Amino acid sequence: MPLLLRRAMPFLILVVFIIGAVALASLKKPPEKKAEAEALPIVEVMAIEKSAHQVQLRSYGVVQAKHRTQLVAEVSGRLVEIAPEFVRGEWVKKGDILARIEPADYQADLMQAEANLAQAQAQLQEEIARGKVAEREWQGVLDGIPPELGLRKPQLAKEQANVRSAQAGLARAQRNLERTVIRAPFDGLIVARNVDLGQYINISNQLGEVQGSDIAEIRLPVPPEDLEFLDNLNGAEVTLTQTLADRELSWQAKLVRSEGVVNDENRMVYLVAEVHDPYGMDDARPHPLKFGSFVNARIAGRYIDELVNLPRHAVRNERVTVIKADNTVELRPVHVVRADLEQVYIQGGLEEGERISLSAMDSVDNGRKVKILGEEVAPDASGAAQLAISGAQ
Repeated sequence: MPLLLRRAMPFLILVVFIIGAVALASLKKPPEKKAEAEALPIVEVMAIEKSAHQVQLRSYGVVQAKHRTQLVAEVSGRLVEIAPEFVRGEWVKKGDILARIEPADYQADLMQAEANLAQAQAQLQEEIARGKVAEREWQGVLDGIPPELGLRKPQLAKEQANVRSAQAGLARAQRNLERTVIRAPFDGLIVARNVDLGQYINISNQLGEVQGSDIAEIRLPVPPEDLEFLDNLNGAEVTLTQTLADRELSWQAKLVRSEGVVNDENRMVYLVAEVHDPYGMDDARPHPLKFGSFVNARIAGRYIDELVNLPRHAVRNERVTVIKADNTVELRPVHVVRADLEQVYIQGGLEEGERISLSAMDSVDNGRKVKILGEEVAPDASGAAQLAISGAQ
């Protein structure tokens, strides 16, 4: 073998291997191309239903007794008796004796007043007799009408005035003696007692506090603009609720008035609701509505026709996301009649049966395609054609 051929042999073998590799690569079948599927956002929808809706105004408040009073001493003296019921948390009836102030001095004053009245009445009778005697003495002595002084009329008027003064003194002494007995002014609950047995009481000392059990009041703040949804401020139904443990308790109340001014601190108008017999003293209740309780309130407003009720998160900047029949998005402005913390009430702009998206999307554009939660999406014609072309290749 010539020397030149031996030297070129490695290069010839390398070239043969390269040509073989290229040939094998050209015979390999290219990978099948697949159409890229578009990732559609999945949304939850609800169908629009129109109906007449009663607006419910949401509020809250603290239950308070409508009648509450401080028991105040009207006379002074030592406290000699305290009733067992005169303690915090006890129920009392109107007229029940709660405490007594030492009555001896006031009994003496009453006896003195009675004596003064008897004396004044005796002097009046005596003066009446003197006047009759004077009248007889003047008869036949002088012609004409005798003078009033001669008939002792001024003296009679003085004694009559003394009798009236003594009667007033007797009435005052009787009242003071009665005031030594401290009584409950109405049916209610003792919420405070500030005195104890043997303590000396001065006039105007506060002895305790009683709250009436007949009516409870709740002040309910509402925005001034919400008052237009109330047809009548007097008599509207109010539902009070309170959650205890895992139970929600409810009571029925009625609006009785508005306080009529906008509060300077929170810019709210306060409505007042009443509950009769909150503790069930006359008609037993399964759950008493206790004074001091915090309650939520729903005030029944007027009915509005053709309203659409949506969750608050489904409405953004007074627009809703409508999902059309071809599963494309339409951003539609709507008229919001009223909104609260949970619901939005819409009138106009939506048709019965249209679908509203309840899901939040990162970006929402008109015409964007979406997938409905729980609904299978069939490929459209263009997608099917792309798949067919890819398969042919």
